[in-house]
Amino acid sequence: MSDLPDLLSNGPAEAALTLALTHGAGAPMDSPFMDVMAEGVAARGFRVVRFEFPYMAERRQTGKKRPPNPARVLLETWNAVIEHLGPERLVVGGKSMGGRMASMVADEAGVAGLTCLGYPFHPPGKPEKLRVEHLADLATPTLICQGTRDALGTQEDVAGYDLSAAIRMHWLTDGDHSFKPRKASGLTEDGNLAQAVDAVAGFMEGLS
Repeated sequence: MSDLPDLLSNGPAEAALTLALTHGAGAPMDSPFMDVMAEGVAARGFRVVRFEFPYMAERRQTGKKRPPNPARVLLETWNAVIEHLGPERLVVGGKSMGGRMASMVADEAGVAGLTCLGYPFHPPGKPEKLRVEHLADLATPTLICQGTRDALGTQEDVAGYDLSAAIRMHWLTDGDHSFKPRKASGLTEDGNLAQAVDAVAGFMEGLS
């Protein structure tokens, strides 16, 4: 079993549900995006616990950028966090890669729910290399918040994928992979992030 990473908590410790949240491939657990999501969901009465995969924790110590750990290590880290927090009242999720890894352990771990913030349905520029096979029969109640023009899975692309009935999509209008809309859309990044917070908190309210 992997070592337990350092945990960063927001919200009440005695909350009905806890959201375990981790980062995407490039930015840490306390990036502006992660701060807004964690603080926003915590303000709705849930506990949010953030952590970093080993390569990102190492980057924090050394200042040197490292590529993500092998999938085996990422999944082991997730399982260590789930074991520590307990799966029964836990929703797992994360930004991009972090959410994808959570989706790969959710069913087996027996968690209460899963939320992915910008799911990487395929690698950048490789729409033929789909990462959806395990999503066809996912049993865990799932919310995926996705920008309509996310380069790793647009609204048009996702409409053609075979996704489990347990998965609910919440589309953020004109959002990119980080939910940021174009100026011409008349929408704002803050507005889309607030909508994502609202969607995640509403999803957790439905589970609790």
